[in-house]
Amino acid sequence: MVDSIGDSLDRALQGAFTRPAPKSAQAQMKYLVKQLKGTRNVAQALGVSQRTVERYVVGKLKRPRRELRERIEREVKRRWQPQVRAKAKKKAVSTDGIVVSTRARFGFTAAPGTTDDARIRDITQALPPRWADRLFEARDAGATEQQLQRIAAEGLAEMYFRADNTRAQGLGVEFTDVEEIEIEL
Repeated sequence: MVDSIGDSLDRALQGAFTRPAPKSAQAQMKYLVKQLKGTRNVAQALGVSQRTVERYVVGKLKRPRRELRERIEREVKRRWQPQVRAKAKKKAVSTDGIVVSTRARFGFTAAPGTTDDARIRDITQALPPRWADRLFEARDAGATEQQLQRIAAEGLAEMYFRADNTRAQGLGVEFTDVEEIEIEL
């Protein structure tokens, strides 16, 4: 499965964590119960019964099936160290920016009648804070993966292909068939 830009943004923020998230199912469930203020809310968030959540909390159940384990881990990581996550995000959108490493198909359109056939390229490019801000804002507003890809393509076009808009004015970049994408803060 190919990573999404949204997942890569989440992993980048998780890289700023100062403590590891809980590992055992019991510790994770206890954390979620505390965060969501009750077993009923955790059960709804995970799509299981309230009794199942209670069994994990007291330690009667220890090893969730794979799908449930992945949902639990995702919910814990979404809520883990919100202040650290917010600080890392603020730094990325105000001073540091992000680094995008991708293997994807890039194609170009330029002056009328000229094109460059798309081909797979490996690109690692630093994007300034304004692009980090656009990506985080769009993701937080519920943008689709295609919308996030369009923003990333605009940023890569400006910074990589047009050298911070110092050359190749009007060059349009298509960003498709993403095989890999990793975003770092």
